[in-house]
Order: sequence, then C-alpha cells, then structure tokens
Amino acid sequence: MSQHLQLADWRRRVAALYHAMRTDRRAAPLRLVNLRAGKDRLFAEHPASPIPEAARRDFRGLAYWRHDPALRFSVPLEPDPHAPPLDVPRSGEGPAMPFVRIGWVGFRVGGEECRLAVYWLDEYAGGIFIPFLDATGGGETYAGGRYLWDSAKGADLGSDDGRLVVDFNYAYHPSCVYDERWSCPLAPAENRLAVPIAAGERLEPAR
Repeated sequence: MSQHLQLADWRRRVAALYHAMRTDRRAAPLRLVNLRAGKDRLFAEHPASPIPEAARRDFRGLAYWRHDPALRFSVPLEPDPHAPPLDVPRSGEGPAMPFVRIGWVGFRVGGEECRLAVYWLDEYAGGIFIPFLDATGGGETYAGGRYLWDSAKGADLGSDDGRLVVDFNYAYHPSCVYDERWSCPLAPAENRLAVPIAAGERLEPAR
C-alpha cells in the first residue's frame, strides 16, 4: 500500500474511533478507555503509526493521566468574525499552516478563568483545530503543546447548538513527539494556559 493510502486509512480509523466515542452511551471513563485502547492498537500496528517501525514491537501503549470529570466542558463558541488569518508555526520543516481564528471558548480550571482560541484550517475542506500548551509543557507534556481538536484528521469531540465539547481527557500529542520526520503545527501564544492540565496524554516518566 502506498504511503498516501496508509495515511488515508489512518485518518479513517481515527475518525471511526471518535465517532464510536461520541455515540457510546456508557459512562465517560469507559468511553475514554475504549478510545485509548483503540488508539494504542493503531500506534502499535498500523503502517502509518507515528511510532517508528523499529520501535513498534516494544511499544506497550501511550502514557495517560486518569480520567478527570472536572476537565470536561461543554461551552459556547464566542465568534470572532474579524480575526485576521494566522500562520501557525511547525515543529519541523515546511511552510507555516494557514488558519483563521473563528472564535473563543472559555472555562475555569482550578478556579482560574481560561480561554482558548478555536481555529479553522483555511484550506480545502477545512476543519476545527484547537491546540494548547499548559503549565505541564516542557516537563510532563511536550513543550510545543497538545491538541484537543483536529477534525480535519478525525479528532472531533462533538458539538451541539453552538456549544463545543472541550474535554482535556482526550488531549493528545502531535506526531512529531514520537518521530521527528513529522512536522506538526504548534500551539500559538494565545493558546498558552498558565494552569497545569493533568489530563489526556502525557510523556513517559523518566526512568
């Protein structure tokens, strides 16, 4: 199979995992466990896995924090119709990626008011994109940030009547964390949170 078909299949499978999560009627921790198990299988077995091929045999799953119900929010999207286009920098080679800020979402973490910009990929087909960097960045998580949404690639947490699901339990690292051959968009300065978000994917603790 060609590399392009492998990547297309990877995105299809990721989208299927998120669709199954959104339609799952079980308790939130069980929905999360199911998605994580499916994702770990993809990372271990799929030819388009971000894990280098030589390391997949010894791969035993990603590192995660436990489910925290306090870090799931359903929040209104505050439109920002006059926001200028934004070129989001990458972790590696390649031009900056063209996004436009379509609005903001606000929430509270540990009593602190927080907000994140919500971006739209300003190219064919588009897609919602929400990257963020929190106070765990550079230690327990990647210094370039993590992602909540990337609906162009299937990572879609759901929305209803103008409210977006912002669930940090599903936060995940970009592919460049696992292999430098990937060049991934990084969290812009306006999406840097001063609070720690101890949820979602984390880096493996040092041994």
